[in-house]
Amino acid sequence: MAINIAIDGPAGAGKSSTAKLVAKKLGYIYVDTGALYRTVGLYSIRKGIDTKDAEKVIATLPDIKVELKFVDGAQHVFLNGEDVSEDIRTPEASMGASNVSAIPKVREFLFDLQRSIAAENNCIMDGRDIGTVVLPNADVKIFLTTSVEERANRRYKEMLEKGEEADYNDILEDIKKRDYQDSHREVAPLKQADDAIYVDNGGYNLEDGAEDLLRIIKEHLKR
Repeated sequence: MAINIAIDGPAGAGKSSTAKLVAKKLGYIYVDTGALYRTVGLYSIRKGIDTKDAEKVIATLPDIKVELKFVDGAQHVFLNGEDVSEDIRTPEASMGASNVSAIPKVREFLFDLQRSIAAENNCIMDGRDIGTVVLPNADVKIFLTTSVEERANRRYKEMLEKGEEADYNDILEDIKKRDYQDSHREVAPLKQADDAIYVDNGGYNLEDGAEDLLRIIKEHLKR
């Protein structure tokens, strides 16, 4: 039977980078569910559709084929056969993901894909509602977070390292807006599962944060 680890938390908390490293150490596959919503949002953005317009977004779903392929354990996201793994990493795609993820039909559209991956593979899956909705029976649930200022600073540095223009205050406001949207949406809002372990990874570098998470996971899998 597959072992599933659920990691939830707000935007910019380091879920993806930390979970990816832990998955590699455990030999599990890593599933970034946010990438799936970003992909649906990207399709609408490319078509000039407002990602808050639920009716128009839903109308695009029959035209969308989202696939996850794993190369050496690394996740690649494909939209209608095109690898969009890099294209979905913009602030615009991030906000688009937040908007479309509030649409119940979009969540239904992606649930089956997420659950089928989890049923067939030992995996670490991260998102906003993995432990509460997608994998309520996950073997270990973690709620990973840190302060909004820390998250904005990480994103700011990340963008500068990529040679992109960045304004700390704009990033801070975007993250605050994203937090509000994610935690106040009617369907599957961001919240800590009752049986999730709360982890604040502020002040950790990536390697130390991953080691801390690995220790927690191994302890709970022994029980």
